Amino acid sequence: MRRAGLDYHEYTSLSIYENWQEFRDKQPGARLFGLSTKGSRFYTEVTFEDGDFLVFGPETRGLPESIRAEIGQEGVLRIPMFPESRSLNLSNAAAILVYEAWRQLNFAAGI
Repeated sequence: MRRAGLDYHEYTSLSIYENWQEFRDKQPGARLFGLSTKGSRFYTEVTFEDGDFLVFGPETRGLPESIRAEIGQEGVLRIPMFPESRSLNLSNAAAILVYEAWRQLNFAAGI
């Protein structure tokens, strides 16, 4: 996170959880959106709200099926891509979703 955040740490609040279950236990009822090439809904079809969580899997294997199932089909999003193209790297995919959510929230607490 330090490397990815570079000079922006003062604008973040970071919580670290031991595992997925601890996160779920501490965020009951949270709206979750996961990103996966297996998603059936484009990220542009969602109206993001303050307090939503964006969930990303490891770059090498993606969001685990068990987490996709828990989030539910409506919450598993995808970025449109050309057929047969390689997936975007995790950093680019996260930037696309985070900035879209922030834009929809009128760049709240930002510029």
